[in-house]
Amino acid sequence: MELYEPIKKRYSVRSYQDKPIEQEKLDRIFEAVRQAPSASNRQPWKFVLVRDAGTRKKLISVCKDQAFVGEAAVVVVGVGLSPERAMACGVHSDPIDLGIAMEHIALAAVAEGLGTCWIGSFDQDEIHGLLDIPADAEVVDVMTLGYPAGEPQYRDRKGMDEIVCYEKYK
Repeated sequence: MELYEPIKKRYSVRSYQDKPIEQEKLDRIFEAVRQAPSASNRQPWKFVLVRDAGTRKKLISVCKDQAFVGEAAVVVVGVGLSPERAMACGVHSDPIDLGIAMEHIALAAVAEGLGTCWIGSFDQDEIHGLLDIPADAEVVDVMTLGYPAGEPQYRDRKGMDEIVCYEKYK
């Protein structure tokens, strides 16, 4: 089993080919999402897959005028259904649960020859209105998904000594 290849090959794609994603690939990606862990296995999420070109174009302005949002074949909107629920440690669980699930999308996409980009810059009220998301739910993540155009744009990462410490925080 080769897990590390998609992890190393994943990068933020900001330019997409004008090519639809095959349904079989979407099915495999979202089966990976279905297997994602969540707090108490509640799976407190819905994923809105926006394929319609007109709606994707409207999402450009909702996502602070990031034009590539409209280029992607699919825009995935991760919706948390329990925005007030916190784990015993006091941290709200929806952002963590959706973060894990969306990373499953990102890695499964690489395995399928696709690319993704996390979008954290969007207007919560506008996206709710555009996609008919209920008021008691919260959009946690938006992610573009499609066939990358151009060459991969990998970025340097911090060294292990900068991000890992053993036994105590140093």
